[in-house]
Amino acid sequence: MDRLNLLLDTHAFLWWWEGKPRLPAKSREAIDGAETVYVSLASAWEVAIKASQGRLRLALRFEDGIAESGFKTLPIAFPHIERVAGLPLHHRDPFDRMLIAQAQTEGLTLVSADRHFERYDVKVIWA
Repeated sequence: MDRLNLLLDTHAFLWWWEGKPRLPAKSREAIDGAETVYVSLASAWEVAIKASQGRLRLALRFEDGIAESGFKTLPIAFPHIERVAGLPLHHRDPFDRMLIAQAQTEGLTLVSADRHFERYDVKVIWA
């Protein structure tokens, strides 16, 4: 079986990093067995906004969490931005739309509980 290259949705990364049981076993197994696991800079941006609004508090810097997890950072590039422009408006959250565009552009499988993702041409893992 081929090992997957994954892109974690913001909540999936946070639940992984914090060891939360809300991350399903199927998702944990996929992350453990993945070839490469990416966390988008869009997630870092989303977390920064939520932290500035007092809606989220992290014990460490988000960047440190990615490094500690052994995951790779996925920058936002022009092809990702161009892909966002062509996405149908099934989902209006700009951060999630960027994750969808990145997954499509880079051929990645998303790890997310967000059911809106299933309406797009993108592979999604959750339980």
